Amino acid sequence: MKNNVHKNIFSQRKFYILGFFATASVIIILFLSSSPKSVILFFLLLNFLFSFLLFRKIQNERQAELERIKKVIEGIRKNSFREADEIVLGREFEALESEIKYAFLKAQTDIRSLKKLEQARSEFLGNVSHELRTPIFAIQGFIETLLDGAIDDKNVNRIFLEKANNHLINLNNLLSDLIDISMIEAGQMLMSFRYFNGYEFLNSTVQELIPAASNKNILLQVEPFDEEIKFFGDRKRLTNVMNNLILNAVKYTEQGSVTVGVRDEADRYRIYVKDTGIGIPESDLKRVFERFYRVDRDRSREMGGTGLGLAIVKHIVEAHGYTVQVESELGRGSEFSFCLKK
Repeated sequence: MKNNVHKNIFSQRKFYILGFFATASVIIILFLSSSPKSVILFFLLLNFLFSFLLFRKIQNERQAELERIKKVIEGIRKNSFREADEIVLGREFEALESEIKYAFLKAQTDIRSLKKLEQARSEFLGNVSHELRTPIFAIQGFIETLLDGAIDDKNVNRIFLEKANNHLINLNNLLSDLIDISMIEAGQMLMSFRYFNGYEFLNSTVQELIPAASNKNILLQVEPFDEEIKFFGDRKRLTNVMNNLILNAVKYTEQGSVTVGVRDEADRYRIYVKDTGIGIPESDLKRVFERFYRVDRDRSREMGGTGLGLAIVKHIVEAHGYTVQVESELGRGSEFSFCLKK
């Protein structure tokens, strides 16, 4: 607590008054030194009585002030105050009152943060349980069917095994994404920043994903840009970002194309992934980066989405000092973009 707070607690002005009367009494005694002893004794007793009463008054007021402070602190502890303005100690305790209000507001902020964190944790555990349960139950169903005799039926046994394998792949992807996002949010994912060739990076990433686009007859291409430009960042993590954005674009595009490109913006480059897909409703744009949030939940699960891809993208891009931008129009497609330092 600040020094000026302590100075106000005991109302020092009243002690100054007491000191003044004591000094005045000494002066009076000196002037009356030639007077009879009875007169001197009278003034001494009068001074003592007055000083005693004044001291008791100061003590009582101080006790009342301390009780008031105690009640305020007790009220904060019992959460009796809703607003900081309800805390009033009086003009003589402005500094102390200000400090208590500050502590009250900080405590309220901490409580809200803890409640929000607890709610997020509960939602996260609920989502994880649900996402894990789906592929596990599916795999269990296929295996039980095979054990019940379908394994001898050549018309269905391979189909069931392939479906079980697909669910295992989805389960593995989910666990990998869970590990990644947990490490990122815990600050345990180390980043290695350096310059690297931007054209080679984007071109090689797109080439690896062309088969996935071709399976849906989607044209995946890189728009021409300066082949000598260099990006600054963690190439490995940014590969994860591009894979998520491109595969998402392919997933939600029925026909047309997915285009990857770069725009030069002063001291940075903007990398974008643009598609001609189904688009995202405006009401969902602010939530697409939340963990497990899906615009089309059934479609995403059917196509193997974990619901964590864009959340991972968001964290990795923010670790590079920028944010992910998204623009979309229903029926006309979407564009996701982020910046990297030149």
